[in-house]
Amino acid sequence: MNPSTALARVLVDELARCGLTEAVVAPGSRSTPLALALVAHGDIRVHVRVDERSASFLALGLARASRTPVAVVCTSGTAAANFHPAVMEADESGVPLLVLTADRPPELRGTGANQTADQIGLYGGAVRMFAEVGTPDPVPGTAAYWRSLTGRAWASARGGRPGPVHLNVAFREPLTPDEDEGPEWPEPLGGRDGGGPWTVRPQRAPEPAPFELPDTERGVIVCGDGDYDPVPFLALSELTGWPLLAEPTSNARRTGAVSTYRQLLASPRFAAEHTPDLVVSVGRPNLSRQVLACLRRARRHVVVTADEVGDPSARLANSFSDPARTATDVVAAVAPPTRAQQDGPAGTAWSRSWQRAENAARAAVDGVLDAEEALSEPRLARDLVAHLAPGSLLFAGSSMPIRDLDSTMAARCGLRLVGNRGVSGIDGTVSTAVGAALAHERAGEGRSYALLGDLAMVHDQNGLVIGPGEPRPDLAVVVVNNDGGGIFSGLEQAGHPDFERVFGTPHGLSMERIAAVADLPYTRLEWAGDLSKALMGEGLRIIEVCTSRAAGADLRRRLQMAVDGALDLLV
Repeated sequence: MNPSTALARVLVDELARCGLTEAVVAPGSRSTPLALALVAHGDIRVHVRVDERSASFLALGLARASRTPVAVVCTSGTAAANFHPAVMEADESGVPLLVLTADRPPELRGTGANQTADQIGLYGGAVRMFAEVGTPDPVPGTAAYWRSLTGRAWASARGGRPGPVHLNVAFREPLTPDEDEGPEWPEPLGGRDGGGPWTVRPQRAPEPAPFELPDTERGVIVCGDGDYDPVPFLALSELTGWPLLAEPTSNARRTGAVSTYRQLLASPRFAAEHTPDLVVSVGRPNLSRQVLACLRRARRHVVVTADEVGDPSARLANSFSDPARTATDVVAAVAPPTRAQQDGPAGTAWSRSWQRAENAARAAVDGVLDAEEALSEPRLARDLVAHLAPGSLLFAGSSMPIRDLDSTMAARCGLRLVGNRGVSGIDGTVSTAVGAALAHERAGEGRSYALLGDLAMVHDQNGLVIGPGEPRPDLAVVVVNNDGGGIFSGLEQAGHPDFERVFGTPHGLSMERIAAVADLPYTRLEWAGDLSKALMGEGLRIIEVCTSRAAGADLRRRLQMAVDGALDLLV
């Protein structure tokens, strides 16, 4: 067995022993040993993509939905650079990703050799661990080194703060298997007996002692983006009477949560009268300016770190979300005040005030949206969530889709909502949604959907290009096409004389043309009553909803005015 084949087979075998079940490969020559080792392993499902950026975001979606590290492999040179956006997203959103970049051996670096670049530490501080694996040589201790290093990489990806790891693997020729030639290894290359990993690590640290929250009536719970269990915070809200404000991708907007907090906090009088004494936040609360303003007004702000795995002390020391810079306490877990634990659920003037406002605002929002049967962007977001069956997965695009969901979706249970909220870009959106749908389907869950903007679709059209032999998702991609960047129509840039060219960025493309290029089914949806029918079907398919950016901005203003008017009637 030649050295390159030996190294690749040992790395892949040890990854499988650690728990790897999904890998994404972008074709290339120098990565041949890894690609062949992966496709030959019976316990690993391999996905192949011709575009490295799409491949890396596909892996990100698979890892995000499965909550398990996924490997992504590329050849040397600019291929590795195309992984960088997905690595950044995985870093910020805490998604475990195993980035395996093939490289030229040291003797070819810095010589002008073809397709050779400096890949050492390519992703900087965005990875939890980097290792230059080194060239494979048949010397004693090699197998133990390879397997130990692989185990460390796996543990780092899953550790106290999950995220990406980077192994740079240099291969010398020959790159293809040749069982009859090559040096004899001085020791067996196999792993531990019984098929287990080289090194066994505990899966969870002991549960941290909870921090008892102060006893106050005017508390608020903010659930930001993140993959954590929202149930304890829903229970905390029920016990204390503190309103729970939940971003869509927190998956905490369930029964009892305040679904219209965005409009409520945007009402100056309501915000002034509802300044909290205490805010308890979990996840990354960075979707709305209104919540950030609420965090700044709070007299005390307790931040809860909520990673599923790892050492609580490491989480506290290394990372917690505090975008408003107002945290007064950072804790690993919280407990209700003693009074609430003893007395149980009890309504307060504070909680009743929030509930009355929620009821009035909910009726106002729904009234405006239901006034017209033609689909608007906010109504599409609200109705889509309401139509999905329990067990469904919805991937939300950045910019306006996630904000329209935040503004209009009612509280409900049984839906998993995810999105790329770490860096909050539109890069790789289609590919991530495809990956999330594939993992969701493989886990035996319900059906998958995506709500994206047109620029996100145009930016990542390659995510729709899937080879005939590749696993294909059952995914309905709903695309809002307002011919440009709709989010800017509601921002300060909207009044600039060069707005349309520089920020609006019209493209003039129909999603039907994009669907035709990828040979996908296409539906154009115009009326709200036809949504259920449009969502029917199987496989990867595109549903287009054409809207006006100007009309959307006007409707969002009218929604806020309607809520302001409804709140005035409560006085």
